[in-house]
Parts: sequence; C-alpha cells; structure tokens
Amino acid sequence: MFDALISGFLMVFQWPAIGFLGLGVLIGIWLGAVPGLGGVIGLVMLLPFTIGMEPVPAFALLLGMFAVTTTSDTIASVLLGIPGTAASQATILDGYPLAQKGQAARAFGAAFTVSAFGGVFGALMLAISLPLILPLITTFASPELFMLGVLGLAMVASLSGGSVLKGLAVACLGVLMSTVGYAPTLAIPRFYFGADYLIDNLPLIPVVLGLFAIPEVMELAIRNVSISRVPKDQTEGGGLMEGVKDAFRHWWLATRCAIIGTYVGMLPGLGAAVVDWVAYGHAVQSAKDKSQFGRGDIRGVIAPEAANNATRGGSLVPTLAFGIPGSLGTAILLGALLQQGLRPGPDMLTTELPLTFSMVWMIAIANIAVSILLMFWSRQVAKVAFLPGHLIVPGVILFVFMGAWLGGASFGDWISCLVMGIVGFIMKRGGWPRPPLILALILGRLMENSFQIATRAHDGIGWVTRPVVLIIFALILVTIVLSVRGITRNKQADLGTEIASEGSEKNPIISVFFSVAMLAVFAGSSIQSIEWPGEVRDFPLFAAIPGMALVLFALIIDARGAAGAVSQHGGLGGAFRQAADQAVLSGAAVFFGYLIIMLLGMLLIGQKIVLPLFIFVYLMRWGGYGWRVAFGYAAGGWVLLVVFYDRVMSLFWYPSWLSDWLPDLLPTWLPAWLFV
Repeated sequence: MFDALISGFLMVFQWPAIGFLGLGVLIGIWLGAVPGLGGVIGLVMLLPFTIGMEPVPAFALLLGMFAVTTTSDTIASVLLGIPGTAASQATILDGYPLAQKGQAARAFGAAFTVSAFGGVFGALMLAISLPLILPLITTFASPELFMLGVLGLAMVASLSGGSVLKGLAVACLGVLMSTVGYAPTLAIPRFYFGADYLIDNLPLIPVVLGLFAIPEVMELAIRNVSISRVPKDQTEGGGLMEGVKDAFRHWWLATRCAIIGTYVGMLPGLGAAVVDWVAYGHAVQSAKDKSQFGRGDIRGVIAPEAANNATRGGSLVPTLAFGIPGSLGTAILLGALLQQGLRPGPDMLTTELPLTFSMVWMIAIANIAVSILLMFWSRQVAKVAFLPGHLIVPGVILFVFMGAWLGGASFGDWISCLVMGIVGFIMKRGGWPRPPLILALILGRLMENSFQIATRAHDGIGWVTRPVVLIIFALILVTIVLSVRGITRNKQADLGTEIASEGSEKNPIISVFFSVAMLAVFAGSSIQSIEWPGEVRDFPLFAAIPGMALVLFALIIDARGAAGAVSQHGGLGGAFRQAADQAVLSGAAVFFGYLIIMLLGMLLIGQKIVLPLFIFVYLMRWGGYGWRVAFGYAAGGWVLLVVFYDRVMSLFWYPSWLSDWLPDLLPTWLPAWLFV
C-alpha cells in the first residue's frame, strides 16, 4: 500500500497532470466565489473536456476544481452574507457579522487555514478508510439515515437565535416546503398549485439566495452603508494573521469538525449542504461561552469551514469503493470514472490503487494550494467590506438572480428568489431565524424517502429498536437539552452589541403578522393533506400539526409584546408606524418594487438587457452616481452575461418578447446572441 501511495503522489506531479490540477484550482476559486455556481456546475462544465484525456490529468482537472469551491465560497459568505455554495450556508452566521465589524480579513485567515487542514484531513481519512469502511457504510441503512435527519432537525434549536419555539416552527415550515411536488412513493403531486414549475420539488438554490442574499443586499441599499459598520481606521484585531492564530488556538474544534465532515460525507445523500450545519451546531453546543455566536464568533467560521472541506474526501469513499455517490458532485465524478473505463469497487482498491491514491493527493494538494493563494489575495478582497454599499448592490443582484436562474433556467426560479427574499426580509425583521428553514428543507426530502423505505422494509416501525437508531435517539435527547440550556443562558446574559444575531431582532408587530401567515399555511396544508392516501399525507401532517402548535405558542408570546407596543404608542396605528420605521418597510417596498419591475422587464426584453439596465437605473436614481459610472458598471455586467454565462456556459435564456422579432431586424454581421 505504501508503494501505491508514493506512486499516486508521483503521478500527480507528472506533466500535464500538475498543470491541469492548477487550472482546476483557478477555475474552482471563481466558481466557488460566485453565488449560485459551485462545484457541481463546474463538474458539468468541465466533464466534456475530459473526454479523450488520460485518467490522471482528467481527474486532476475535475478534483482540482471540485475540492476548492468549498474554500473560495467563504468570500461571498463573509463579505455579503450570501452562501457562495450550499456548503457555506452556516458560515454566514458569524462570518458576515465579523465583516460588519470590519474583521473580514480575520475571518478569511481563520477560514482558509482550517479549510486547508480540513481538506488534507479528509484526504488522509480517505486514504486510511478505503480498505476499512465497508462495515460502517453497510451499518447506515434507511432507518439510520432517517434518524440522522431527525438529529439534524433537533439541532435547529442551537440555530434559533433567542427562541426555541420559533426555530422549531420554522423547521416545521422547511419540512413542509420539502414536500412540495410529487410524493416519493405515489405519483401524486402536493402543494404545486397547478404550476408545473413546482411539480418536481421546490429548487434549493433560488430559495437559499432569496432568503439570505436579498435581505442583506437590500439593507446596504436602504441604509447606504458599507458592509463594515466600523470605519477602516477604527477596526481592531481584525487582521489576516489574527485569523490564522485563531485557527491554531481552536485546533481541537477544527479537528473534531473535520472528523464530522469526513464521516458525514461518507453517508450517501447528506453531503456538504448538511454537514456545515451539523458542525456549527456542534461548535455552539460544545462551547462554554455561547454568547457571541451569531454576532461574530470566530468559532462559528472555523467549525463549518473545517467540516465542509473534509467532506470532499469523505464523499469519495463510497463512490470509489462501492459505486454509491455520497453527493450530487460525486455522482458526476462517478460518471467521469465510468467515462474513463474504470469501475468502482475492488479494482479501485487493488489494481487501480495508485490511481485512487493519486486522487487523494489531488484533493490534499488542491486544498493547500487554494488556501495559500487566497491568503495572498484576501487582504485585497477584504477591502470590499469598506466600499460604498451602492457600488456592491447591483453587481450582487446580477449574480444572485443569475445564480437562481442556473437552478432550472425557469422564470419560476426568479419568482421563487424574489418571494423568498420578501419572506427572508420579514423573518429577519420579525426575529424569526432563517437557518432552520434551509436545514429542514434539505433534510426533509432525505427524511421522507428514508422513512418510507424503512417502514416498508420492516413492516412498520420495528426498525426503531436497531442499535444505531437507539444511539442516535439518545444523541437527539442530549442535543435538545444542551440547545435549550444554551439559549436560556444567552437570554439571561446582557448581550448589548451593535451586530444582532440571527433571529434576535425584536419587533413583535411584524412577528405577529408573520405568525398569523404561518398559522394559515400550516392549517391550509393540513386540510388539503387529509384528502391524500396515507403514504402521501404522512409527512405534510408530520410538519404541519406540530408547526401549528409551535406557532400558536409563539403567537401568544408575541401578542403580549405587541399589546405592550400598542399601549406604549397610543394605539395600533402608532405602534405599526413605529414597527414599520424600525423595519424600514418603506425603503424595502421601493427596493422590492425595483426587483419586480426587473422581473417584468425580463418578460419583455430578456436578461441580457434587463440586468444591465437595472444596474444603470439603480446607480443613477438610487445611488446618485453620474452616467459614466452607471454606464461603465452596466456595460461590465453586460459583458459578463454575454461572455461568461452565454458563450462559456451556453446558458438557456428566457424567450422574451424582444427575442421574437429583434433577430430579424439586426444586420447579418451583428449576432443576435449579443442581446437575446
């Protein structure tokens, strides 16, 4: 085995493999940093280029790109509060508050250090675990996967800001949203409202981008502030090397989370979209002082970044050893494996062992290389936190809506993104935590599939006595107790700070309106579910009935606060005006008006014109910039749309009204793809 390990190392450094590895790393940095792209899209883009290549250079290109997107996605998560990829969703909870404090460089230093460690650790665990992993993989069947999903939902209490009730209620909403579309066992569509767009589940990317990105970007626009709320010359303790020192100070946390990332990544169906929440929840629950989580605690950056990079190595274990993809990305890598004439299974652990170990080295080397590169560039990238907000907003909106479009190239993706942006804004202003909704949306699909398979395979719920199921159940109880205790202690502490944590804002008037809306959703879905067969209605009711109870309790608590606000401001009108001013509803309405006009404009003139036009109008009318700046910025956005999204990615564009007649009017020397 040692000879195979050395042979694999030498194979990576032969030309052209090392060149393709470097190219993959550079491409991965870009794909991870742009919201909505990520490693899966990169694999889809690069896979055709590997046809006809030798196996080692082909996988050097693919793995070099795929391994580093979970490092570069930290850039958007920290600077913009937008998950660069699904693997960095939890990083925003403390990364963005650090940027608001002017400590983006510190967050980068810690994140890139533990990302390199996590990636190398995951690769080493891949090398060690390949011959030994069969008993572990076969232990986790559908019952265990279902219980792991329940454990993940139990952890939402630690992500719930100041209210366990609200966190669990939002989690129920996320599970309910995961049931949109066809049921897994019977071809009966649920909650699709006659729209074909919703018949195949609610897409994750538009939901995530809308829920997190639009509210944060809108705040920059309305308040006309930079990302950092602290002037550059007044920041303290926020340097790059301070973040590196933080990573070494919390080495044991990074190690534990890397272990979590490696072994959760090995479980098919979970992957990086879940493991960062698991690692973040572990960091919160294992910390003695939880008061700063969600307000800029560096441990909230270290934990998910160490875990999500380790996942890359872990997810390759079942792919190579058994042909079972651990995630969507590894499913594409499995296709690349078969394309090269290789078969997963015993051959990859015997005759092809040097090639297998070369993949291990590719992951390790790529993670080290990207961390070094981003360390050099991070000082310049961190300066974005001090730019005027109006210069950031239009560019981010372009990436957000194009990222949403990449999910399914449907007008429904833009509508979903905008609707979830409105929902995310109301949740943020009303003190409702957003992370539990995303975690539940991801886990809900896995849980329902696993539950139905387990129930059929064991003729009911006899699977609850399986040893691993009982162990996970005990972990669920411990998790709930620790989470409730931690939030109770935080409530008792004086947490006066300028940066509010997720779900901690106090606006009972807004919260009551959102509670009533959630109650209506849960009640309506329950009534509709009753008509369906048992296998179809089980999970909607599993989410809706507890959700109604939790929302009712939260509504009672908020109603008391709202009554106090009404009494204090001399009536409902005065209380609502004060709540609206606190939540900047008027500015939000104008901003959402801009976005609605942009969506309607897409129907008429298409994305290639409406997005640059939005940039131009925004900078001129809202930002107050001159036409030269506005036109130059808009022209840059148009070039990006045409060159990258159209020519490189060959993206399908919406067939607008303009596209029906403009090509016939253009001269033959002017290609229509420049405009439609």
